[in-house]
Amino acid sequence: MNLRKHDLQAIARLAMLEQGLEPEFPQEALHQLSAIPGPARDEGISLPELTDLPWCSIDNDDSHDLDQISSSERLPGGAIRLRVAVADVDALVADQTPLDLHARKNTTSVYTGVRLFPMLPERLCTDLTSLSEGEERIAIVIETTVAPDGKITDPRVFRARVRNRAKLTYRAVGAWLEGAGPLPEAAARFPGMDEQLRMQDEAAQNMRELRHEHGALELETIQPRPITKDGVVVDLEQQKKDRAGELIEDLMIAANGVTARFLVSKGFPTLRRVVRSPERWARIAELAAGLKDPLPADPDPKALAGFLVRQKVRDPLRFPDLSLTVVKLMGRGEYVLEMPGQSPTGHFGLAVRDYNHSTAPNRRYPDLITHRLLKAALSGRKPPYEADALGQLAAHCTQQENAADKVERRVRKSASAMFLENRIGEKFDALVTGASDKGTWVRILKPPVDGKVVQGSSGLDVGDLVKVKLIEVDVENGWIDFAAVGG
Repeated sequence: MNLRKHDLQAIARLAMLEQGLEPEFPQEALHQLSAIPGPARDEGISLPELTDLPWCSIDNDDSHDLDQISSSERLPGGAIRLRVAVADVDALVADQTPLDLHARKNTTSVYTGVRLFPMLPERLCTDLTSLSEGEERIAIVIETTVAPDGKITDPRVFRARVRNRAKLTYRAVGAWLEGAGPLPEAAARFPGMDEQLRMQDEAAQNMRELRHEHGALELETIQPRPITKDGVVVDLEQQKKDRAGELIEDLMIAANGVTARFLVSKGFPTLRRVVRSPERWARIAELAAGLKDPLPADPDPKALAGFLVRQKVRDPLRFPDLSLTVVKLMGRGEYVLEMPGQSPTGHFGLAVRDYNHSTAPNRRYPDLITHRLLKAALSGRKPPYEADALGQLAAHCTQQENAADKVERRVRKSASAMFLENRIGEKFDALVTGASDKGTWVRILKPPVDGKVVQGSSGLDVGDLVKVKLIEVDVENGWIDFAAVGG
């Protein structure tokens, strides 16, 4: 019997509780929210007025918690000045207040596909602290110059007043940039916004090319999103990154690097986002050898990046499966404390040494921490966090991010189980995505659903292709069980 949509929402809420996350806002936080009269004004403080610049946001179709907007201008010699303005959430959510304590508890918004658990109440994240179209807001502006070769110079960080001129979406902007759709209506309403988008895309592509030369990995994974009708899952939509998604990703990587280096220049500790050298490089090399495209014995980001580019050209249909395998074998990202003078761990996948999270403070608590550090550095104050406390926050944010990921996976599995419950006995092509003493997991290729191999898993390892038969599903528990029936 199919579960209805409200049951999936109940499953999502239960998963939040099981992972130690708060699904609802405490009354103290709601009381604090009710006393906030409107957007932050910082009256009495003289801030630069950048409201006339051609700012725009690019986000998901259904996003209203707009964390950042961007603008650009052409400079002599072909360089492009980029500005990324990020919502100053700290101006309304002070440290140790009830709203802050709830955000610190969860550390992230949790997106389950059937219910959103925002880190901050919607009145804040989609209104008062959102860089909404047409609204004047206070923001932290991260400015840099991008040369034609992708090199970044002249970084600046400062606070200013801004106004979003056009709320755009990845889907529409991506189609336009790729020549597959018209200029979005919101962009067409503002003269020159088309040139803005082309300039930002040019700068992003130049930075991306340089990062690839340094070994940034080109990965393409599939995250299925449940499509419901009358509470029943009727399809699983595959979300793929497009040209607009790449544009924003590159701008955010640049902005996050600037903020990390700015704090170091002020002698401040930083909360870094790192991905260490792959935990299972030997297995990645083994898979590459099987594809007759060998990798060196020791971890080498440039070699792995080149391998991925070649494989995407060679077999674009199966490239998402290869990407998923590499992601699983690389290991998880984490937050770490880095002190001034300490050699950066870096981000293996992005091929950058200096990287923190600072561009999504409505959705991620580490970004809010970084903003407080930035504002203290800008005003000449000492860091608002002691080193020990910042180290504990780094570990806590990593732990809660992992918990949020488990919630999202748990709900996806329940939705997928609902979608597959009438297909018991069918056989599917699958990719092994996990293999340990705890069990063996696969993702069937169509539809893109994850499950556990409970029969015939002996000898299977991450990256293997296998034929499996669906033998049981349990929507309530999110179980999808397969039997391996052939290599």
